[in-house]
Amino acid sequence: MTSQEVAGEQVDPTPPPQSHRVRVVVPALKAAFPFTLPIFAGFWFLGLTYGMYMNSSGFSFLYPLFMSMLIYAGSMEFITVSLLLGAFNPVQAFLMTLMINARHLFYGLSMLERFKGLGPKKVYLIYGMCDETFSINFSATIPPDIDRGWFMVWVTLLNQLYWVSGSTLGGIFGSMIHINTEGLDFAMTAMFVVIFMEQWMRDRNHTSSLLGLALSLGCLLIFGADNFIIPSMLVILAVLTLLRGRLEKYGKLGID
Repeated sequence: MTSQEVAGEQVDPTPPPQSHRVRVVVPALKAAFPFTLPIFAGFWFLGLTYGMYMNSSGFSFLYPLFMSMLIYAGSMEFITVSLLLGAFNPVQAFLMTLMINARHLFYGLSMLERFKGLGPKKVYLIYGMCDETFSINFSATIPPDIDRGWFMVWVTLLNQLYWVSGSTLGGIFGSMIHINTEGLDFAMTAMFVVIFMEQWMRDRNHTSSLLGLALSLGCLLIFGADNFIIPSMLVILAVLTLLRGRLEKYGKLGID
């Protein structure tokens, strides 16, 4: 007889249940973090470049800090510098933002199924979606024991933290940092190539991938390098919609 039993106390040998944070949130962070490392390499240096650009244009580090938090659209943030230095024209700013970021409309359509049932998390996932975050959340194979919603939240949050921290540090130390950042933006291109190759190797049927390549190349030849993205997305969406039944028949639509 133990001392606890002598004292009239009952000892429960079952260990206390783990908290929600330990069981769900932390494992999702550990699973998501490796996926975001390539983004860190590109975002941090591009963010530094953006912060230094803001600094050289005469803006306090608070501008890149809050702009990277609230706008969170890399290309548009660079363009916003010239908008802030020019005449006040909100209509032009709105139309330019819509034109540059119209591709996010297609990202949102692609993520409708994946965002179902995520509750309040969906609000931040929609707000924080960028090209790189969309690529990971759309294509990543999430382990079955990892919470899907928290995995996507961590991918989104980590990527935004990389961009915000890089932009802020560039704004703070912009006048003291003198480095050649030429070619660093290619890290983003390389990441998309890797993601495409992973999709190619994982899929059994490559019809939609080949269609995407062919249609994009056609739009590139017709519209030119500066204007082909939105037309190619429209054409790809239309063609895949028409072929949806056939693609679903072969189990190709979505992630295998």
